Amino acid sequence: MENLKVIAFDADDTLWVNEPHYQATEQKFCALLEDYLPHHTVSQELFKVEMQNLALYGYGAKAFMLSMIETVLRVSDNTANPIIIEKTIEYGKELLNQPIELLEGVAAVLEALKGKYRLVVATKGDLLDQERKLLKSGLEHFFHHIEIMSDKKVKDYQKLLRHLDIQPAEFLMIGNSLKSDVLPVLEIGGWGVHIPYHTTWAHEHIEVSIDNPRFMQLENVTDLLPQLLH
Repeated sequence: MENLKVIAFDADDTLWVNEPHYQATEQKFCALLEDYLPHHTVSQELFKVEMQNLALYGYGAKAFMLSMIETVLRVSDNTANPIIIEKTIEYGKELLNQPIELLEGVAAVLEALKGKYRLVVATKGDLLDQERKLLKSGLEHFFHHIEIMSDKKVKDYQKLLRHLDIQPAEFLMIGNSLKSDVLPVLEIGGWGVHIPYHTTWAHEHIEVSIDNPRFMQLENVTDLLPQLLH
């Protein structure tokens, strides 16, 4: 990795806690509709709606809220009490206003790496929501560039590298999703570091064995420092 110039970090569940908030919101939402269907069935219906809406809404809390509202209408056959819709919107707003809880070691690692590499945030999601979270995190000053991406596929990373004016071999991506943060970057010739998080959205879950010299799996973000500081 001696040619590395840029280190990019995913945000949600890499820099700070995210997915547990979504899961807690989903639990409350499923309880709202228990007069119509069992919890696990509502959860399955919500996931189906989310997947159908992904191309239209993209990722993030606002997309999740819209999918929850649509699920209410589907599950209730358009007969739900408006109070259920109101409660669903309230849950969505609570999700948007969650406090930011940094993952262990993140601030120390960024402090150690700043000035030695260009540090970048490369994350999916809603622009306003991710900007708000980054501001609340107190980490913004560490980063040379913030890239809030509509998706994380090969073409999206190629676009980011063009913007940063670097070659793939000069780019390292760190994240909790093999599907979004690692595989596309390895495909274009970059470096990928997977730091699993204990909770992963079903859409991001993938079972794959990676045999690539440009790939590492670490337990904690602090394990990066021996690899990157010589």
